[in-house]
Amino acid sequence: MQVTQVASVAGTLAPGQALVTARPFRSPHHTVSDAGLIGGGTIPRPGEVSLAHQGVLFLDELPEFKKSVLEVLRQPLESGVVTITRAAATVDFPARVMLVAAMNPCPCGYYGDPKRQCTCAPQQVRNYLNRVSGPLLDRIDIQVQVPAVPFKELSADTAGPSSVSVREKVVTARERQARRLEGSGVFCNAQMGTALTRQHCRLSNAGLSLLEKAMERLGLSARAYSRIHKIARTIADLEGSETIGMPHLSEAIGYRSLDRAIA
Repeated sequence: MQVTQVASVAGTLAPGQALVTARPFRSPHHTVSDAGLIGGGTIPRPGEVSLAHQGVLFLDELPEFKKSVLEVLRQPLESGVVTITRAAATVDFPARVMLVAAMNPCPCGYYGDPKRQCTCAPQQVRNYLNRVSGPLLDRIDIQVQVPAVPFKELSADTAGPSSVSVREKVVTARERQARRLEGSGVFCNAQMGTALTRQHCRLSNAGLSLLEKAMERLGLSARAYSRIHKIARTIADLEGSETIGMPHLSEAIGYRSLDRAIA
């Protein structure tokens, strides 16, 4: 209903369409303005982050977006709501999205490539990475470096897990989370607040020691600390484990790759 309401306000409902029944996917160009991404105007209208409510907001070439545009994402990613204030009224638009972003490792695209030499100076690489601020990175749970795929793997007949099998695994994990969080008002690990995270994401003494070392070495924030707990809980759920083990926690810490690159 919320997705349909946003689409109706924005005028994006198809003729004769009563309800939006598929999760939205929005992929704005990197030249989008603050108002285009967040919403605004004399008569407030929802932006891309609200049009992607309960779906995916995909930002390709993340550092190419204006820094001011990226920074206004911080509050909606935290609260799931965009508040637009005008002289006549204040309007709240829902904005609970799964943010997916992609970027090159450097301006030329070959930093760290084992076969192609990077032509960027070290300061160029650092400046490029720093276009994405630390506070915004804090709000991105999983950061993964994706190396180039060798030709032999591209042309091989062998296939990885099918989408059907992966989906079944994810659905089972989400059902496990829904049962655990029943009655709390949230439905998945990502939505847990501080109290629920402490209740359901307990670590062993060895796990706490590992996380403490990671926090000190990477200079991670309190927000990253909480998100590592929730990612580790989700990894354990995908494996059908009731407890968070050291492998689950280690994998969750490993997903802070940009923190390591910028630290």
